[in-house]
Amino acid sequence: MFTGIVEEVGTILSVDLESPLEGLTIEAREVLDGTRPGDSMAVNGACLTVTSLDSRRFAVGVMPETMRRTNLQDLVVGDTVNLERPLRPDSRLGGHFVQGHVDGTGTVSSVHPDGNAVAVRIEAAPNLLRYIVEKGFIAVDGASLTVTTVDGRGFGVALIPYTQEHVSAGLHRIGHRVNLEVDILAKYVEKLVVH
Repeated sequence: MFTGIVEEVGTILSVDLESPLEGLTIEAREVLDGTRPGDSMAVNGACLTVTSLDSRRFAVGVMPETMRRTNLQDLVVGDTVNLERPLRPDSRLGGHFVQGHVDGTGTVSSVHPDGNAVAVRIEAAPNLLRYIVEKGFIAVDGASLTVTTVDGRGFGVALIPYTQEHVSAGLHRIGHRVNLEVDILAKYVEKLVVH
C-alpha cells in the first residue's frame, strides 16, 4: 500500500526487460534508506519487488502483466521515474490509498500554466474514465493528484508548485504515456451494484 506522495525522482541506469531479476536498474538515494531485497517499491506507480541494491541504486524485475498495463516498457536509460516506498503502519497518510496496481495508461495531451499551477490534460480509455470523477483522486505515474475536470475523452489535473518540482518530467511532456491507477473504491462499488 502506498500514498501517492512521491518520495524521490530516480534515474533509469539500465533496462533489460527480459531479465526476471534486473529488468530495471534505478539510481536513487532517499528511498534506499531501510530498503532490503524483497521489499516493494512503487516505480511510476507500479508496485515492484526490489531484487538487489547498494547505496546508490536498486534493481527490480518486471513481469509480463506489468509490461502490458504500464509505461515501464517505454523507459530508456536516462529517463526519470517517480519512486515511493510502501506505507508503514505508523506513517501519516498524506495522499490517498494507492495499491501500486496500475489499471492502464493515458497520454498527456496538453500542458499549460494556470496561475502558479500547471494544468495537465490526460487522454484515457473509456474503461478507465468511468471511474474518474471531478474532485476525486487518481494516481498518475504514482503521484496522487486531484481531478479538476473530466469528460468523455480524458481528464485534467493541476500540478501545484511543490508537485511540479518533485515528480518526474514525464508529467510535463505532451505525448508522454502515463500510468493510471483509479480509486479502488469505485471499482468495488461498481462490482457490488452491477453484480
